[in-house]
Amino acid sequence: MPTPVGRPLPSTSGLAALLVLAAVLLSSCGGGTQDSSGDDRPPSAERWAGTWSAAAAAAEPGKLDGYADTSIRNVVHTSIGGTSARIQLSNLYGTRPLSVGHATLARASAPGDPSAAPGTLRRLTFSGRPSVTVPAGGAVTSDPVRLTVPAAADLLVTTYSPAPSGPVTYHPHARQTSYLARGDRAADTAGGAYTRKVTAWRYLTGVDVLGPHTDGAVVAVGDSITDGNTSTPDANHRWPDFLAARLRTEPGAPRYGVLNQGISGNRLLTDSSRWSVSGGPSVLSRLERDVLSRAGVRAVVVEIGLNDLFKSPRRLDAEKLADGMREIVRRAAERDIQVIGSTLTPFGGHRGYRPELDTVRQALNAKIRAGEVYGQYADFDKALRDPHHPLRLRPVYDSGDHLHPSDAGYRAMADAVDLRQLKGAVKGAVKEAAEGTVERAARAAR
Repeated sequence: MPTPVGRPLPSTSGLAALLVLAAVLLSSCGGGTQDSSGDDRPPSAERWAGTWSAAAAAAEPGKLDGYADTSIRNVVHTSIGGTSARIQLSNLYGTRPLSVGHATLARASAPGDPSAAPGTLRRLTFSGRPSVTVPAGGAVTSDPVRLTVPAAADLLVTTYSPAPSGPVTYHPHARQTSYLARGDRAADTAGGAYTRKVTAWRYLTGVDVLGPHTDGAVVAVGDSITDGNTSTPDANHRWPDFLAARLRTEPGAPRYGVLNQGISGNRLLTDSSRWSVSGGPSVLSRLERDVLSRAGVRAVVVEIGLNDLFKSPRRLDAEKLADGMREIVRRAAERDIQVIGSTLTPFGGHRGYRPELDTVRQALNAKIRAGEVYGQYADFDKALRDPHHPLRLRPVYDSGDHLHPSDAGYRAMADAVDLRQLKGAVKGAVKEAAEGTVERAARAAR
């Protein structure tokens, strides 16, 4: 496996930004909040952590009345295992209350099969009731159920809506086959009624597990590159999937779940229309909901910025983009959450390529490498670029559109994340990051 990309020392041009960031980090060391999982528990203590997530990206076009009298069986892939589980449902883009008459959770009998593994189907409740009404713009979390959830396994999360509910909150680019059935089939263990295949996740935005073998979760937030566009469908070959595999298998790696909060077309600074299937709320707008409040979050890897260059209104000021990224670091530091940034990847040859856009990308990457933006980062640009044509993706890492990576490229991105940086978030990460930032700033000033 390639050596994870290390972090170079900052240049003197980043001194002022480093000192500001260090002050923010140091000020948060004594006041960072902890979630209910408890960092100070012994290693054997059980704690909640996210094992899967998908961002609520948009309102589904053409479904103004929802899916009345329909069962939606979402198929999701876990990153870590546990002994109990709970789910989150979202009606973020709904204009009316969403009525869920029945919901279940089960392990899939096999990949690509809507049938439940024998003995694993669990009926879900919400505050002790089998049905729940999710208010417009709101979200709910189910009560926990006892279920052995393996790592790297497919789960079936089924919801039944008895009546029209208004616009559907969904994640359109799932790269995963899910299923629909007419009527209330949520409790079906057989998959015969689920005859309609779909490639989006609806209403479901998270699955958490409780178990003794988890240290927390890392969130991957970004655009279509994090969402996994162009990865092989039903193969779990997005770069966060490969990162999850590394965390499960490499000796000494933190036992983190990996939560994919990528949205295709997403931007750092600008929100998209609620009806756009490509865009979603900006990373800064959704940071609290999609990143900072996730169960057990200890670290976040940020991959964002290309769509700010591509999409109107174009953001072509590298310093303003850097300021937005620093805002992520500041807000995460208040929660004692580690942030690993990333350089923007090359897109030479893509239909949206313009030399003036790439100039901004390279200027922003220079700031990131100089330590003026993040305390630490993964060099995705270096990991993917063609050494002979550095403005383009290496051919083996190019999906063919000259922007999105191939499966091999997504693996290379995961390999570029230094797991030691994530491990620092298990305990005392903010203090260590602050001390390191101050030391680097002083060294750069000499």
